[in-house]
Amino acid sequence: MTIGLDLLALQNFLSDSGIALDGELRAELMSGGKSNLTYTISDDSSRWVLRRPPAAGLTPSAHDVAREFRVTSALQGTEVPVAATIALCEDDSVVGAPFSIVEYVAGRVIRTKADLEALSHDDIGSCVNTLVKVLGALHDVDYEAVGLGEFGRPDGYVARQVKLWASQWNRVKPDECTDIDRLYADLSESIPPQSESSVVHGDYRIDNTILAPDDASTVAAVVDWELSTLGDPLADVALMCVYRHPALDLVLGEPAAWTSPRLPSADDLAQSYTVVTGRELVNWNFYMALANFKLAVIAAGIDYRYRVGATRGEGFDKAGAAVPEFVAAGLRAVQGKTS
Repeated sequence: MTIGLDLLALQNFLSDSGIALDGELRAELMSGGKSNLTYTISDDSSRWVLRRPPAAGLTPSAHDVAREFRVTSALQGTEVPVAATIALCEDDSVVGAPFSIVEYVAGRVIRTKADLEALSHDDIGSCVNTLVKVLGALHDVDYEAVGLGEFGRPDGYVARQVKLWASQWNRVKPDECTDIDRLYADLSESIPPQSESSVVHGDYRIDNTILAPDDASTVAAVVDWELSTLGDPLADVALMCVYRHPALDLVLGEPAAWTSPRLPSADDLAQSYTVVTGRELVNWNFYMALANFKLAVIAAGIDYRYRVGATRGEGFDKAGAAVPEFVAAGLRAVQGKTS
């Protein structure tokens, strides 16, 4: 038994699914990923990636591997690079939770500031430009044409997001927080009309992509799709920008690549997106406030799972300290303040 994974049951599932195996099945828990558990699975000739939810502290929309599988299946053949999908199991009895399996994509994951040091200034510029273009390509996907017309309810997305993350805060909060209650109230009172509707990733930054092994300007695959849905593309862009906040280091428990001063500022990222896509950032303060609210709740969820002993690995003890940082930034944004 591997931590959180019954290899014999998994081998039987793969065989029953018509996936031929070559030798003994092996698994290794991958580093990174503070929500779903991610494993590399291999036999003597093939490698795959398996994802399953953590054991406790679940926030329903934040660990949905079936959503990941559905959206990445639909995006095959579009301009959005994703791993080939292999199998989905929604039967909890197999390994104790639903799980998905996709092909293993070889490449580089730039997770930490140390990883980023391997890239030159020109490499970083090309990489960020490509990242912005890929996000724009995702937002340009005709979701009806690729079979994602029922993937979510795009109308009213922003209002539902405010309520959703407030509800999830109530699931994982360590205690009462007047400031986050105020941020929620301010957001509720200032919900703008939706800019447009698109597929949104919900967690987009450099370490949720795999870069080509020898070319930082090429994204081999976008990963971590469990928060994806149909919604407002500007919410996606704002979250990418808010991830530039230094407190992301506390959420991830390591010096994150995406908080590095070598990368463009949040304002520059937003401007690049506008230039690439032609979309105007209307009601931008609201979207930035919402992104900070969301990230505060995500940090609280990681902290909750750490406190109840449902996560393994280093750095989980720091996530709680990020909550007030993002709440404060959200309040500044919703009030139209830049600092």
